[in-house]
Amino acid sequence: MTDITLIAESYGSMLLAPDVPCLIVQWHGFANQAQFQSLMDRGLALYVEEARRTQPLGWLADTRHVGATTPALQEWLAHDWNPRAYAAGIRHCSFVAPESVFGQISVQQYTAHTTEAATYRIEPAYHRTLAAAKRWLREQLA
Repeated sequence: MTDITLIAESYGSMLLAPDVPCLIVQWHGFANQAQFQSLMDRGLALYVEEARRTQPLGWLADTRHVGATTPALQEWLAHDWNPRAYAAGIRHCSFVAPESVFGQISVQQYTAHTTEAATYRIEPAYHRTLAAAKRWLREQLA
């Protein structure tokens, strides 16, 4: 089944993968802080809306082309977005591993903050391909 594009921006997209089922945030390159937060917030709103129709529902981050993120953005993810994502029902985050070292550092920092959190538990997992990331998430949701 083909993924359905819900949001398309120059820096990233939100897709629905009905075959998993999950929402996919797909980064196309560098996004400044406002762009990054906007796409993540709009994606979470779409997740909440879709979760009313589809259960269970997962979250997948295609970070192959993600750029560097600032410490302020990492703090926002850890202390603002993640708690809201957890409250919305996200328990697993399947990643397609970044290709650039800057993206790798960003995702490693996200993982460190997420696994250290005391107020929520979101399990991250990393995969080389989108197909592998979808397969793992489908298994977690079963």
